[in-house]
Amino acid sequence: MKQIFYRLLIAAALTIAALIASSSARAQQSDAEPAPATPRPQNPLSIPSDSPATNQSSESDNQTQDVLVFTGRILQGKDALVLNDPVTKMKYSLDNQAKAKHYLGKQVKITGKLDMKSNTIRIDNIEPLL
Repeated sequence: MKQIFYRLLIAAALTIAALIASSSARAQQSDAEPAPATPRPQNPLSIPSDSPATNQSSESDNQTQDVLVFTGRILQGKDALVLNDPVTKMKYSLDNQAKAKHYLGKQVKITGKLDMKSNTIRIDNIEPLL
């Protein structure tokens, strides 16, 4: 009789341990999904867009997101300047090299649209971070 009781007690303890492990794994999965620190969506009405991307076809709109904010450091890539985002550990190509050249090696905030196919930011505005 004692053996049956101990076996039931062990089975119950293992079941509870498995449930706790399962729920903590789910909690870690939801915590592991990063909050979109960068890029952050902006209100398109508050940022003037003089880029030609706004007048493209709807097919191109599927490849380009709304106006976003990107932060990081402008670095010299293999062929061109890139934005290195330390939060997402991504490097984004920049469409306007002339604008970006003034900020080489500096932390910046870029507002623009991300071309998903080429991972290129179409720069609307760029400014240094303090």
